[in-house]
Parts: sequence; C-alpha cells; structure tokens
Amino acid sequence: QVQLVESGGGLVQAGGSLRLSCVGSGRTFSSYTMGWFRRAPGKEREFVAAISWSEISTYYGDSVKGRFTISRDNAKNTVHLQMNSLKPEDTAVYYCAAAKAKPMRRWANQKYYDYWGQGTQVTVSS
Repeated sequence: QVQLVESGGGLVQAGGSLRLSCVGSGRTFSSYTMGWFRRAPGKEREFVAAISWSEISTYYGDSVKGRFTISRDNAKNTVHLQMNSLKPEDTAVYYCAAAKAKPMRRWANQKYYDYWGQGTQVTVSS
C-alpha cells in the first residue's frame, strides 16, 4: 500500500512557475513508476509526466514538453513537478500517481496506475 500526498499548488500569473511535490508512504516507494496527471474543469484527466523508479527515464505529455520537469528523490519518498512558463490552460487539479512495474508504453494511461493522491489545485491567471 502506498499513500500519496501532493502539495505546492496555488495561484500564479501566466509565465510564472510552480513546483509541485508528492510525498509517498511505504518502504517500496522507490520501486514504483511515478506520474503526474491533471484534470481541468469539464475535461478528462490528462497525462502530464512520469519518471521511472531508477530516475533514468522520463516521459512527458505533448502539452508540457519543454516547460515541465519531473524528478524524484527516493531517499525522501518524494517526486516533484517543476512547472515553468505556465499558461492559463495549465489550470487544473494535479494528481500524483504510482504504478508498479509497468513498461514505459503504459505510463501515459491512467488505468495502469495503482495509487493516487487527492490532488492539488493549480490556477494560472492571464
């Protein structure tokens, strides 16, 4: 069992930056692929980014490539999402998720994630 708690959301102006954090419980945190998803009002939940347990591989959704960076610190059971050059369309609730032993080709599909956090709101004003 892994419990995930996100933090770092808030209100920011377009062009600004935010850094989201997700802290996981459990001794096996380092064995999970970690991902970030988001849900904007009236839209489906969307894949944002994922990182392998080893920190070697990362994968990003097309809408955030070049602006967002995912990283993790397994010693602290933490995964981060650095968001730069934010746009109003980035406004959403951001969720952290953990997937056990999944190949990279499945990282963007939310149905392959085993555990989810409660989400943190990010609002980007124009």
